[in-house]
Amino acid sequence: MIVELVEFTHPPGSTRSAIDEGARATVPHWRANADLLRKHYLLGSDGQTGAGIYFWPSVEAAQRAHDAAWIAQAERRTGQSVRIRHFELLMTLNNQAGRLTEGAAGPPLT
Repeated sequence: MIVELVEFTHPPGSTRSAIDEGARATVPHWRANADLLRKHYLLGSDGQTGAGIYFWPSVEAAQRAHDAAWIAQAERRTGQSVRIRHFELLMTLNNQAGRLTEGAAGPPLT
């Protein structure tokens, strides 16, 4: 499994309600992506830094979703560069469930 971290900065002057509304507006798009396993929406403590944590079956699935056209629209919308990084999921510790899951990784990143 691949974890993708997408980082960006919201446009200057963005309010929390506008940020929340913008995030909610993307939910139908991401729900329609059959490859997407999970997405977490994040807002930095500065109130302007945004990030998404996506769980994908492969880097290729992540790259299909965040292709050049997606990156271009995100950069037009925010006026800032978007940073995308991929990680191999090695294990997950879930203290609430009292569970450690190992071997959740897919093929190694190349």
